[in-house]
Parts: sequence; C-alpha cells; structure tokens
Amino acid sequence: MDFGQKFFIYCERGSDPSFWAEPLNAVTNAAFIIAAAVATRDYFAMLAERRRVSALVLIAITYVIGVGSFLFHTYATRWAQLADVIPIATFMLVYLAVLLRRFFRLSWIGIAVGLALFVLAFQYAGTIQCAQGELLPITARKGARCLNGTAQYVPAFLALVLTTIGLAIVRHPAWKTLAAAAGVFLLSMTFRTLDLELCELTAYGGHVRGTHFLWHSLNALTLYLLLRAMIRYGAPRPAE
Repeated sequence: MDFGQKFFIYCERGSDPSFWAEPLNAVTNAAFIIAAAVATRDYFAMLAERRRVSALVLIAITYVIGVGSFLFHTYATRWAQLADVIPIATFMLVYLAVLLRRFFRLSWIGIAVGLALFVLAFQYAGTIQCAQGELLPITARKGARCLNGTAQYVPAFLALVLTTIGLAIVRHPAWKTLAAAAGVFLLSMTFRTLDLELCELTAYGGHVRGTHFLWHSLNALTLYLLLRAMIRYGAPRPAE
C-alpha cells in the first residue's frame, strides 16, 4: 500500500495536490469539533450519576473525526484517508453497540450478531458497482464510485432508521432525537453524492466549491443529535 498516494475525488480539489486545495472541505471539519464541544458541555451538565463513560468515549471519537477529516482534505493521501475513515467506522460500531445495549437491552451475543450483520452490510455496500447511466450520471464521471462513494453509508442510514422505528414502537423517548438525526443524515448523504454532479454550478471566485462541505456540516449535526440522545437517554431512567 502506497501511503503517499494522492486522492482527487472531490470537486473542490480537482486535480490540485496542494495542501489548501480544499479550503471549504477542510475548514468545515471544525463543525465536528464544535459538535463534540457542545456535547461535552451537555455531558457535564448531567447529574454525575447519570453520566456514562460510553457517551464520553463517543464524544472523544467525534473530536478525532474532525481532526482525521481535516487531515484527509488537506494532505489527501492514503494515510490521511485512513485517519479519516477509521474514526468514522469506530464511531458507528461503538454507537451501534451502546445503542443495542442501553436502549434495546440486548445480550452481548445479540450485540455481536448485530455488529456482524452491520459490518457485512457495510463491506457489501462498498463493493457495489453502478453501470453507466444507472442511478445518477455521477457514477460514470471521473471513475466515481457508486453514488460517489455514498453507497457505503447506506447501511448506517438503514440501521439508524430501523433502530428509530424500534424505539418508537416501544415508546422510548430517544426515538424523536434519532429520527431527527436520520433526516439530517439523509440530507447530508444527498449533498455528498451530488458533489461532482453539481461541481460546475458551484463556481465562485474563480474556483469550484462542490457540495462536500455540506456533508461535513450536516454530518456534524447528525453526530451531535446522536450524542445528545446517548447523553440524555443512555443511562437508566430514574424511578418515577
């Protein structure tokens, strides 16, 4: 593996290998840091007995996501890509595990099965190939992956939707926050998909901007909503 390999897969970068070729994509990673900071405030605003280490771990991972994504959108190398995707994958797995344990009260065996199914779905989604003309024209441009690579996040969206429905059925108070997160995430994935498709339409100041920066901004809001749900409802509810 060539860790110095450069990636040119976003509208804003084009074929420019320089550090600041993606200013909007780079700077908007601050949204993850802000989301994590606000979640940190929310966490310590809770009564000490209702704080859970799992929520604090998820907040810490969110800080790392902001840093990793910034590195990828500045260095744009293979090692920076790993710094980007590993924290994201870690957040998804840890959040799903805690969600199944805290909200659905599954056994560790049930959690292991759920995580295994999620990983298999995630791996499969990353291998989906779209023939020219299918789904969106973007799939035939610049060797773009299916839906510009957004297809790999569909399992995360579906898992969020299914768990939201499950919580709504049992009338768990967290379902509304998770539903809001699912809606924002769907919009976020849409902007990620359209980044190259709308590239020429986003020219400003002599440079194209794309829509990937909106993926960052909306994803940060998605993560904050997920963190808020975990902070507020991840501990056993006090007896009434």
